[in-house]
Amino acid sequence: MAKTFEDIDDRLATWIGGQKVFFVATAPGQHEGHVNLSPKGVDGTFAVIDQRTVAYLDIIGSGIETVAHLRNDGRIVVMFCAFEGPPRIVRLHGRGTFHLPGDSEWEELMARFPPQPGARSVIKISVERISDSCGFGVPFMTYQGERGQLADWVNRKTEEELAEYRAKKNAVSIDGLPGLKE
Repeated sequence: MAKTFEDIDDRLATWIGGQKVFFVATAPGQHEGHVNLSPKGVDGTFAVIDQRTVAYLDIIGSGIETVAHLRNDGRIVVMFCAFEGPPRIVRLHGRGTFHLPGDSEWEELMARFPPQPGARSVIKISVERISDSCGFGVPFMTYQGERGQLADWVNRKTEEELAEYRAKKNAVSIDGLPGLKE
């Protein structure tokens, strides 16, 4: 059943790359606020950098919990579920950092992803524990395609409107922890 892995080998990296959705969970330290769990899944926004490092492209949204929690505590877990094919759940536990436009690693990290409207940060994770479990309880689901609403919404905004939105919606977490600074 459940097992752990020393690293993300080519076989596991290929499996991860074939998943259409992943989930990211974080929490502030010292029980300071709410646990956050976010679904992610825009095609091409997750990358295995090496056997112990992964990253994903964080796209503008109505909250900033992951960035705020990483700033506060750094703990993060990413979970993938097989909705097609053999059942499987993979979890990557680690410590995360976020990288914003203008940061020293920004361009290098962004080169790993296709251009995405609304990219606001890259979350980079140093993976400390890699595990999988059976996934017998995960239902089969059929992938029908990407939703276009997020890109459409971003593309209708000017850079000034997006900056105003980030300042209003992404400055602090739901618990008042610092998020993005404009």
